[in-house]
Amino acid sequence: MVPKMKVYETLLTAKVVAVIRGADADEAVAVAKAAIAGGVNAIELTYTTPNVAKAFDQLEGTAGALIGAGTVLDAQTARHALLHGAQFVVSPHFDAEIAKVCNRYNVPYLPGCMTIKEMVQATEWGCDILKLFPANGFEPSFIKAVNGPLPKVRIMPTGGINMDNMNDWLDAGAVAVGIGSDLTKAYQAGGADQVTDLAKQYRARLR
Repeated sequence: MVPKMKVYETLLTAKVVAVIRGADADEAVAVAKAAIAGGVNAIELTYTTPNVAKAFDQLEGTAGALIGAGTVLDAQTARHALLHGAQFVVSPHFDAEIAKVCNRYNVPYLPGCMTIKEMVQATEWGCDILKLFPANGFEPSFIKAVNGPLPKVRIMPTGGINMDNMNDWLDAGAVAVGIGSDLTKAYQAGGADQVTDLAKQYRARLR
């Protein structure tokens, strides 16, 4: 297993996390591999993907890639993801029991938070990066507002992030951004090659 701090380092360096919701495990694997080929190497496989464990098993050990689990709603699902090789865990909300499982296995937990109260609670449970979700309900200036009273909170906005606004969020203080629907739409429109091309465009647009 990759050390916890190494996972954080990879996420902070990658800047872009591909959130992949496949119609099935095979589609999720195909999109993930195509994104990795295009230089987006931080992958979040969501538990809304049917039989997602198959996707984890197929991607485990992929060279140069960081594979995490998304849409994790409870501690049982978190443990299931870790047993299938997930290197980080993401949820749309904060859950203390998920935090407990991730802390036990020394794996990063990135919970979804929208309020100062949730953010304080999450940091008290050892969460070092918080997912602002859904980010399309906020402006990038929200990060500066949060970092006033909570200067050490690191935020990864997800939901409504695209090539046109990701740098606005990163410039405003986001440590990374989560993208998703663009990649899935690219796969459905033009297959793996189109996903790879889009991933390359994301990497090229990063400031």
